[in-house]
Parts: sequence; structure tokens; C-alpha cells
Amino acid sequence: MFNTATQWLQDLNLEPSTKVAIALAAIVVIAILTHLILHYVFLRLVEKLAYRSKWVWKRALFEQNLFNRIAFVFQAVLVRWQAQLWLAQESLFLSGIELAAKLWILFYLLLSLFSLLDTLLYLAHQYRVARHWPLRGVFQSIKLFASGFACILFVSIITDKSPVILLSSLGAMTAVLLLVFKDSLLGLAAGIQLSANKMLSVGDWLEMPKYGADGDVIDIGLTTVKVQNWDRTITTIPTYALISDSFKNWRGMQESGGRRIMRSIRIDVGSVAFLSEEDIVRLRKTKLLTGYIERKLAEIAKANAEECADLSCPVNGRRLTNLGTFRAYLNAYLKAHPGIHQAMILMVRQLEPDAHGLPIQIYAFSNDTNWVNYESIQADIFDHILAVVQEFGLRVHQMPSGQDLQALLRN
Repeated sequence: MFNTATQWLQDLNLEPSTKVAIALAAIVVIAILTHLILHYVFLRLVEKLAYRSKWVWKRALFEQNLFNRIAFVFQAVLVRWQAQLWLAQESLFLSGIELAAKLWILFYLLLSLFSLLDTLLYLAHQYRVARHWPLRGVFQSIKLFASGFACILFVSIITDKSPVILLSSLGAMTAVLLLVFKDSLLGLAAGIQLSANKMLSVGDWLEMPKYGADGDVIDIGLTTVKVQNWDRTITTIPTYALISDSFKNWRGMQESGGRRIMRSIRIDVGSVAFLSEEDIVRLRKTKLLTGYIERKLAEIAKANAEECADLSCPVNGRRLTNLGTFRAYLNAYLKAHPGIHQAMILMVRQLEPDAHGLPIQIYAFSNDTNWVNYESIQADIFDHILAVVQEFGLRVHQMPSGQDLQALLRN
């Protein structure tokens, strides 16, 4: 059809400028018709079918404009082909249209590659395993190198020189390029190390005080990592800083199913004493202590009998103390608590006393790693401890307040 049209145009007894105008008009009209058919008929029909499909990848291709950009590439190829058919080889319009078409094709091919990478990234995030890979940084690296190569091809097309010549001339600019793209190259290397060593992934809880970051990782890019802090602010960290500096990743805690409780109450040393017979009778009624007291009384009686200890003196022989019984109660209480992870370390330990009293530390793990639930479990445990400590004749140590000093002055 085009050969017949070209021959018909040559046979017309018209001015050369008129023939060129007719050829250009035909190229423009066919290009417009092609654009309308592709974008407003064919692509819309295919898009409707894609959105009706249950396959996510079909919708993702349209959401990232991949087919639209490929359609523009096809249009540029068609325009160039028409120009070669309608215009004479020596025509300046042919050279101009071919140059514009080549640049057009190269530009939309680059954009099509970007759309393809964005589609792959979107699809990867639909799978739980792939979400933990720093794919965004890898794809950004590909985009960066593709853009650089496209720029070289752009210059090559405009200057009509081989891209090999341009690439060879870049050797002298290597130092400058390394300086310009330093952050990108460092980020790429850091992203590879983070991925290979499984050091960090999207969704991890990251703590990095140097940068004021304490929250969830929401994005790992080529040059930056975004962290949404617990106060909902966003902290941006250079990707390579995660390799050069230290940070804390709480993923291990989240995956273990247990979150550590390590908190102390301070006992007034002056309240530590031996249990009296009345105290023993009263504490025996405590469900969590009955077995412990019976066992310890038998053990103490046997030891005192073997040593023939004179129990008329309080310092002779072995006796139950209120502090030791209190620690035994706390240990039994934690083992019976529904919010404590029983498969992890659980102990009640006594730390070195100081001017602020004798620290009794709870070292255990909650079975819920959710922050709100964890704090609730921890608070419930210490509410109970502070309320029950007086039952053992113990006092919690605290610094004197203004009210205490006023009471002393009145007395």
C-alpha cells in the first residue's frame, strides 16, 4: 500500500515542497490514528480484561504503564518507517524524523525498562519471602546504570559517532564519575552485604541511636534506608552507614516469640529477717509456697539435727528468711503466670546491695512480643510484687520525699 502511495505521489505534477507537505501530513495523520487506536481502543480493552482477571501480575503491568510505553515505542518505529517510505533519501526532513524517532525509541525503551522493574518489584512484595530482600536498591542500581548507558547512546545518536568511542573517552573521567556516584556505589555494595548476610530487611525493628532511629524499616533503597520511628516520624539513614556503623536489629526477639523482662525492685535491707513461727504458719496457707515451705522445713530440721545446733541462739543452725521465701514465691509466681514464656530463661536473682537498697531482679521473657501487650504483662507482674512484698515483712526502699521529711520535723 505504501509503495503504491509513494509512486502515486511521485507521479503527481506538483511542486517538490507540496509533495513533501503531503508526505508529512500523511505521516502525521497515520501517527495520530495509530495513537488513537492503540491507546483508546486496544489498550483500554486489554486493560479491562486484565483488571477482571484474578492474576495480580496482569493488573501490575498496567498499573506501572508498561504497555503504554511499549506502545509509544511502536509508534516511533512506525513513524520512522513511514518517513522512509514517503520521503526521498536526500530529504532533510527524513534525516530529522529519523533522528527524532531514534531518540524517541531510546527514551521510551528506557521508560519501559523502568516500568518492567517497578512491576517486578511490586510482584516481589506480594510474596512474604521476597519482602525481606533489598530489591529496591538492586533495581535502582539497574535503573542508574541503564540511564547512564542511555545517555551515552543519546549523545552517540545526536553526534553520529560510535558509542564505543564515547565509552573509551570516559576512561579519563573515571575518577570524576566515581566521585559523583560515590553514594550510589557505596549504597549498592552495602545493599548486597545486607542481603547476603541477612542483616536487615523491610519490616525489621531497627535501633540506631546515632541517627535517632528506633522503629520499623519501611524501605531499603539504593542510597538510603527509611525507618518509621515509634512517634511516627521518619528517619533516613545512609545505606552504607549500616555497614560501617553498628545498629541493633530486634528481629531475633520478634522471631523467638519471647521478649525479655529485666527489672528490679529494691528491698530495704533493714527489713530482712528470719521468719517467725507465726509467719511460717501464715505463709504455709499460700498455695504457691506450701510445697516450698514443707520441703525447706524438712531440709532445715535434718541439717540442724545433724549439727546438734542450739536453736536458742538465733545465729545457730539454719532458718527460713523472709527474703529467701519471697524469692521462692516470686519464682513460683512467674512459673505459674500465663504471660511468661516457660521455655526461656526464668529466674529471680539477688544483686549487690548499695545505698539504694538490695535489688531483687526479675529476669524472664514474656510470651508476647507486641510492645503494648509486653508492657501490660510486665506492669501486671510488678503491680503484684509491690502489693505482696509486705506480706513477707519486707519493705521497698525509696528515697525520702518532702512529706517524709516534714513528718520527721513534726516528730
